[in-house]
Amino acid sequence: MKKGILFLAIILVAAGFVIWWKLFHNQMPIPTQETPSRVPQSEIKNLLGRDSIPSIDNPIFMAPAEASGWLDDSEPGIAFSRGATHRFYPYQILVWHEIVNDTAEGERTLVTYCPLCLTGFVFDPLVKGERIEFGTSGKLWKSNLVMYDRKTDSLWSQILGEAIAGEMIGAKLELLPSDQVLFGKWRATHPDGQVLSRETGATRFYGTSPYGDYFSSVGFARSLAGGRDTRLTPDTFIFGIVTDGKAKAYPVEAVKQKGEVVDEFAGQTLVLKYDKALDVVRVYRRLPEGGQERINPFSSFWFAWTAAHQDTELYK
Repeated sequence: MKKGILFLAIILVAAGFVIWWKLFHNQMPIPTQETPSRVPQSEIKNLLGRDSIPSIDNPIFMAPAEASGWLDDSEPGIAFSRGATHRFYPYQILVWHEIVNDTAEGERTLVTYCPLCLTGFVFDPLVKGERIEFGTSGKLWKSNLVMYDRKTDSLWSQILGEAIAGEMIGAKLELLPSDQVLFGKWRATHPDGQVLSRETGATRFYGTSPYGDYFSSVGFARSLAGGRDTRLTPDTFIFGIVTDGKAKAYPVEAVKQKGEVVDEFAGQTLVLKYDKALDVVRVYRRLPEGGQERINPFSSFWFAWTAAHQDTELYK
């Protein structure tokens, strides 16, 4: 009798595991409401529930010297400046949250990070004339973070900066200048800056990855993204520019080696400069009167960029 009960328990546990596995890997359909979509809905993968990865909605900051107690100089993150405010968002925190709804100099900003694609950038969260909060949808498109806005519930692709489903379909978010930089380099430049604190309102194992080796591998991310553009290795870090519907990628290491690259693309002159102090590359648009305006590219692994922009040009 006891063996029979034990066997039944094992069967039930195994069945539960199979159901969880299929849900997790999107092999079992999850009911969703049909909405207009810019991309085939079959490409929008359900991975987790909405807000299962919690956004940081009330960020707390600390001085760089104080953060040095738990943040090594070699750790990467997103650096963003507005006016006299200079902030660093460590990837060891963002990997657990992916979105920070922040306010700098009295104006909302949207800090985003997708660990599968190494896409980390900052948006102006303007939706229907109002700057609002965003959350994680629990979905992926081409292996990339899909966000939702808390005004219209539309779905937004991070790597496109565009709404791909819902009321706001086709609307775009403005990219704000930011850098992916190492903490030590940033701290040396902004010793009086602000670092995102681990006091996020959630209990997480900061300093470790929630995905482990399996999820952090490029191979896994590529399996979700699709596409196999072999002009560069999948994990080559690039800057992507989109102008008038045309896309072009610039390998960051190639720009670093040259120091400066001037390129004509889609009727405009782009200048890519290597900043040795910060160890970052920045992109500028040359203006007709001769000046330069900084623009922010989409930073990404090559495989993720080509999955989203299959006809992209490549700087050589």
